[in-house]
Amino acid sequence: MTTVPTPRPRAGLGRVLDDLGATLLDLVHGDAEPTDEIGGVVIHDPVDAPVLPPHALVLGVGVDEPDQVCALLDGLGAAGAVGLVLRAPVPATPEVRAAADAAGVALLGLSRGVPWAHLAAMLRSLLAEGDVRVADEETLGGLPSGDLFAVANAIASLLDAPITIEDRSSRVLAFSGRQDEADPSRVETVLGRQVPERYARILNERGVFGDLYRTDEPVYIDPVADEGDAFSMPRVAIAVRAGDEVLGSIWAAVPGPLSAERTRALVDAGKLVALHLLRVRAGTDVRRRVRADLVSSVLEGGVGAREALERLGLLDTPLVVLGVTSVDPASAEDASQAHELQRLADAFALHLNAVVPRSAAALLGGVVYGLAATSGTTAESEQRAAQLAAVFLDRIGDRSRPVVAIGGVATSVAEVVAARTSTDRILRVLRERPPGTRVARLADVQTDALLLDLRDLAAARNERPTGPLDRLMRYDRKHDAHLVDTLRAWLDAFGDVALASERVFVHTNTFRYRLRRVGEVGEIDLRDPRQRFAVMLELAVLGD
Repeated sequence: MTTVPTPRPRAGLGRVLDDLGATLLDLVHGDAEPTDEIGGVVIHDPVDAPVLPPHALVLGVGVDEPDQVCALLDGLGAAGAVGLVLRAPVPATPEVRAAADAAGVALLGLSRGVPWAHLAAMLRSLLAEGDVRVADEETLGGLPSGDLFAVANAIASLLDAPITIEDRSSRVLAFSGRQDEADPSRVETVLGRQVPERYARILNERGVFGDLYRTDEPVYIDPVADEGDAFSMPRVAIAVRAGDEVLGSIWAAVPGPLSAERTRALVDAGKLVALHLLRVRAGTDVRRRVRADLVSSVLEGGVGAREALERLGLLDTPLVVLGVTSVDPASAEDASQAHELQRLADAFALHLNAVVPRSAAALLGGVVYGLAATSGTTAESEQRAAQLAAVFLDRIGDRSRPVVAIGGVATSVAEVVAARTSTDRILRVLRERPPGTRVARLADVQTDALLLDLRDLAAARNERPTGPLDRLMRYDRKHDAHLVDTLRAWLDAFGDVALASERVFVHTNTFRYRLRRVGEVGEIDLRDPRQRFAVMLELAVLGD
């Protein structure tokens, strides 16, 4: 008889507490089983209030006074939030409990020592499963495919031991319940989502990782001698493989060696985890493609744009349109550049989602486009977007020479399309400008953008220099007289002969002589502002 597996609950508060409870989170007050799914994770900012998605779970960083909590709960209730996470011990006074009941918001406590960034990342990993609805849920081994927390709990039940699933860099991908039954080092690992460096170094020196990756069987690890017996329980670990590729490992904190039956169960579990890890990888690629299609539909407008906005959760809200690319864009033939651009796209999507929960980003044609919900005036929204971009660029460094364009604020599909066009114009200017400017709005580069538009128009019409500029260019080709360079340097220096001559590395008297020849050969009166403007424009559009 075939048993149909019961699907796990969608990512509501109950699911969060099932997967992250005991070790990370405690329900302090309220209902942990609301019917609503969590719509997003938002970090509370008292200075710049974020735009909350429906049914948000809010992280109250730095909120620890009862009056602050009550005031925040009032606002969250009006916004339809489902939960508020505060650092333990939560000030659950009668007034706070009453405010939580009135708002319909559950209060949760975050354990001491858990970084807020780690909690946010873990919560978003739980929510990502239904982020973009690509298909009905599938199962692998009777568990929702890609749900590593469910897999970890299942393995823990088979081995009667707390489990972690880790990647090749000893980062924790998922963990089971009952971690409090393990030793302090395991709790530290789960809280930090990473095996502490001192233990990883000891394990590496003892050859544990080498043994682990050389065999398909579980490896037994004796406790590590550590001051305070922080690593006091033995471990049993097994590598997770897909063919010859090691995807990660499973670690169980055990009182002693496993029985033959449980050893076989762990071996089988390794194969199951490999399938789930591969499904996570494949699912990431699928979600990336689906998200790219939705973002593309929005940016291009048309009949499917409104539906795409709805699927992205961005319907009926003002949006800031951003664009990120490399000054050296990837070509189809350059795999390393393409990989670097995808890395840039993933980093920007992660940063944007962390700062603006109601957002979407996708790599389209060499540009990472971002759509971010906003509030306030256009100037305030663009300023916040510029600050977001500056922080992002500071964090990722300058390896790929990234630049960011703030295309503008849009309140309709037509305005999104126009903002995308502005984004492309800004990025083109940033690519062609000398290094320096990394973030720009249209107001910052509009003149340069107009000149590029004129250059395109001139190229389409096959325009050629005429009049003074034509005469100077023909004379230079014949006599190598550098008259065009002299004119350009003089105009760029606002007529300052000393500065202009220094820039072209000639003596001042030589420069003055050449400048006289510019007037004579070009038949131009440089004292006439109209003639100066005309030749400046022609140089900018046709002079290269």
